[in-house]
Amino acid sequence: MPGAWDVIVIGGGAAGLSSALMLGRARRRVLVVDAGSPRNRFAAHMHGVLGNEGTDPADLLARGRQEAAGYGVEIRGGTVERVDEGDRAVVVSLDDGTGLSARALVVATGMTDRLPDVPGLAERWGRTVLHCPYCHGWEVRDRRLGVLVTSPMDLHRAQLIRQWSDDVVVFADGAAALDPELETRLRARGIELVASPVAEVLGEGETITGVRTADGAVVAVDAIFSGGQPEPHDAFLAHLGLARSETPVGSFVAVDEQGRTSAPRIWAVGNVVNPAATVPMATGAGAMTGGAVNMALVTEDFDLAVAGQADAGGTTGPDGVPAAATGPDAAQEAAQETAQDTAR
Repeated sequence: MPGAWDVIVIGGGAAGLSSALMLGRARRRVLVVDAGSPRNRFAAHMHGVLGNEGTDPADLLARGRQEAAGYGVEIRGGTVERVDEGDRAVVVSLDDGTGLSARALVVATGMTDRLPDVPGLAERWGRTVLHCPYCHGWEVRDRRLGVLVTSPMDLHRAQLIRQWSDDVVVFADGAAALDPELETRLRARGIELVASPVAEVLGEGETITGVRTADGAVVAVDAIFSGGQPEPHDAFLAHLGLARSETPVGSFVAVDEQGRTSAPRIWAVGNVVNPAATVPMATGAGAMTGGAVNMALVTEDFDLAVAGQADAGGTTGPDGVPAAATGPDAAQEAAQETAQDTAR
């Protein structure tokens, strides 16, 4: 093992860097492993982010990396292939064959929005094909807005989007007939309903001029909101059998209010567990989880110190941790033991 860390954070987006910053300030040895593909990389500007209104998401992350590095946090590129948990360490295996170990792990790998296979949709994602009305609604206010229904949540989204424009059309995309009560609610607010499946999004470059439906009709719109199917980046955890939360939009690793999973040394935060989290929500959750991880390690340090004093003739190191636990490299030994157990 190249060396043991206090905490490894997988993912260098808003949630991961926020956790790393808190942990670095707590004087923890922290490594961030970042694949470099944040969910919001398709958007040129962030909105609703206090103090960073209109900022390019890439600029925010660049500043975040610099700030975390100022507290000793190390950041390396890479993709995690597998995570294995032992009693005293977590072993992280990267795609280049590198093995890393840590006392705790924060998973902040985000998710992918799987859009319907409609020509002209994916290439405009984050520009005129949008997801969050709070993030982008103001920029397209009072324009002709379409809502592509791919799940029941999109019908909720349609009602929400009506706040930004009184000219909204819902493309039911061939779905079963709407609940009569819901249809009445939508029509009562002047929302147009189109039942024919969407065949193509029309326009030049990033602009949208309309939507062609399967029956050949063209419906004029200026922007489209579509939720897509959330796909959390958590496959490298699948073999651990962590508890999961089944939601209307998919299955996610279950966490408590501080981000801890059912594995005692693994936390998860951000879009990988909450697809609705915006940048400020992910940042706040990341900070809270970083503090929670540090407190868990503080508690473990004191537990080890107390256990060391209970041993006959036991002595403690400069940090109050038993000398037996802080020998030449106890964390390294624990990581090697975990790796050997995994190999067996």
